[in-house]
Amino acid sequence: MNITVHYFAILRDRTRVDSEIVATGSVDPLGLWHELERRHGFGLDPIHFSVAINDEFSEWNHPLAEGDTVVFLPPVSGG
Repeated sequence: MNITVHYFAILRDRTRVDSEIVATGSVDPLGLWHELERRHGFGLDPIHFSVAINDEFSEWNHPLAEGDTVVFLPPVSGG
């Protein structure tokens, strides 16, 4: 299935792209994360990120479907 992935902050720095369409066999965002980790070498633990599917916060085990858009959201700090 094809999934659009958008990258922000450190993930955009590591991938060097804003977004990409990924042909994946992963069934959930966690599997997709690990697939992308192998491809891009994030070197980051997904436990520190949130995930959104189609503009809605989601769980890491939520099933993916053809055409979904996934965003891995890094932790935010501020002051």
